[in-house]
Amino acid sequence: MTEPDLIASLEEQEQRLLFSRFDNDDAWTLGALIVSMARERQLPVTVDIRRHGHQLFHAALPGTAPDNDSWIERKVRVVNRYNAASYLVGRRLAAEGRVLDHDAGVAPAEVAAHGGAFPIRIRDVGVVGTVTVSGLPQADDHALVVEAIARFLAG
Repeated sequence: MTEPDLIASLEEQEQRLLFSRFDNDDAWTLGALIVSMARERQLPVTVDIRRHGHQLFHAALPGTAPDNDSWIERKVRVVNRYNAASYLVGRRLAAEGRVLDHDAGVAPAEVAAHGGAFPIRIRDVGVVGTVTVSGLPQADDHALVVEAIARFLAG
């Protein structure tokens, strides 16, 4: 897939994967779904779900490390700053030959425009939180989150 096609696909995901609401019980249900999917596939991931900065769900599966939590923090900051998935932000920057650095007004050690953090966007409201996975290659982190959100919304 070409970079422009990938970016278009990521943008389509964000337009399609909209919530009508999102509360603490939704965070638990979605988080448990991601953990179940990861366990079924024996994936070493950490899962984090937040609403308005409040951590509502967190799980670290076997094979993860404290570094995964650091990656989550850095990815979440990207979503919070740009109101877009961390993977989408990273791909857009790469397409322009740019990175998140001091020229972009951020400290590189504080942010990671890598796949895995996806915005919780409520229809007619906007971004209210994040669903984040860390532990796999960035495209796989992103894909796991997107698949889980799609299942959650379809259920």
